[in-house]
Amino acid sequence: MPLLEESSLPRDCTQTVPVVIIGNGPSGICLSYLLSGYTPYLDPMAVHPNPILFRKLQEAKQLPITEQDLEFLCEGLEGRSGNPVAVLFDTLLHPNADLGFEFPSVLQWRLEKKHHIPHLVLGKATPGGAWHAMEGSMLTISLGIWMELPGVNYRDLTPGKRRSVSNDRATPDEISSYYKNYVKLMGLQKNFVDNTYVTSKSSRSGNSQGLWEVRGYQQLQGDTHVPFSLFAENVVLATGASDSPARLGVEGEDLPYVFHSVHDLGVAVSCHSNLNSSSDPVLVVGAGLSAADAVLCALNHRVSVLHAFRKRADDPGLIFKQLPKTLYPEYHRVYHMMCSQVYPASPVANPTAPSPSLFPDYTSFPEHCVLSFQPDMHCVMRGSNGVLRVFKVSMVLVLIGTYPNLFFLKEQGQHLGLDPSRPISCRQNPVDINPYTFECNADPGLFAMGPLVGDNFVRFLKGGALGIASCLWRIKKQKRETSAER
Repeated sequence: MPLLEESSLPRDCTQTVPVVIIGNGPSGICLSYLLSGYTPYLDPMAVHPNPILFRKLQEAKQLPITEQDLEFLCEGLEGRSGNPVAVLFDTLLHPNADLGFEFPSVLQWRLEKKHHIPHLVLGKATPGGAWHAMEGSMLTISLGIWMELPGVNYRDLTPGKRRSVSNDRATPDEISSYYKNYVKLMGLQKNFVDNTYVTSKSSRSGNSQGLWEVRGYQQLQGDTHVPFSLFAENVVLATGASDSPARLGVEGEDLPYVFHSVHDLGVAVSCHSNLNSSSDPVLVVGAGLSAADAVLCALNHRVSVLHAFRKRADDPGLIFKQLPKTLYPEYHRVYHMMCSQVYPASPVANPTAPSPSLFPDYTSFPEHCVLSFQPDMHCVMRGSNGVLRVFKVSMVLVLIGTYPNLFFLKEQGQHLGLDPSRPISCRQNPVDINPYTFECNADPGLFAMGPLVGDNFVRFLKGGALGIASCLWRIKKQKRETSAER
């Protein structure tokens, strides 16, 4: 289904797309899979280790999961997602995964034409979304099999890549390749329009047809922009959370040596000979996994690191305390340095005392905040005791989180959040949805999934695809029945 050029589209055009999905990462890919007619049933040969859930599944085993009562199936299930359908779909795909087991999925997938719902997936690049922009040498937090989508085993597309029995994590390069190949293998290419940028989405109430209007442009070769306009009965937000990095909001943050992505560090150490073991240190700001990735990337290229973060090194809220050492040894290496290679605190009473020296490879600055970045590549920081410290750096990575970029919605979609007075944030203020259909409570016909609703791991964002596909199939069935009655 081709895009319609805006210039050739009459204002009263009635041609519509039943579903437009904005975002072509794993969320959008998984939803496209289900909307293309791939339908999940209980495998007649399977036995689920949860006897209560298994009994419920057997009661309606002739029906696909998308036509069953998801709320009923979700009752009593517990997992690492706050969205019940995400927990349900995860336990159907990976039973007892949290207990360390690798049981096969209890689902059987059938391609059924009657369950096909026409749709378009609009994405800024090729299918895979943000995975194409991640630093390719790092390992994913999740196991490789948790990154896979229904119907195609991750290991089948990455033969020989398994690292060990206890550590089967993957690199972003492997994952992005898997997603691109997945779209081809499952025959989904016709639904995807790459290099597409959505610039606006007008509400249903804005036109007499009760449809959404999605506008934007497609970037073709030679930097040609072709505008388009689409009408849609339903719109799904699957944009992810990594489009807009959080900023410190301090003086000099826009200077050319200050960056907000680990990818920029990877480019610098690979292409710039001036960033090496003899250069000034790299300053990493933040205490999350992206900051740790930056630390590891720099150390792997023998570039010394200054690491500043607001929390105490022993703060129980640090993500490193939640990761098993055996599975994530590199992150525990960073955490050990954060605790053991701390820059000595100078007493406020003696500001003339000589500055202590830095560690040769890595120096930690707990409870420090950045005050400014100077044009001469000096950074000013303040510790918890009020002492100011100034260091010459070669590069700065500010990695303190990201926000979804919903600029194409009015007020960045703020009205969709649990707290409409605050910006959408995947952790602090996700989109307010019906927990079983993923429909936005503030805008019927608009759906959200993935990080926008708090599911930041591929393992759980697939639940959004199940909930949305189930809801859209029910709407289609109701329309068909209503039409038959007439």
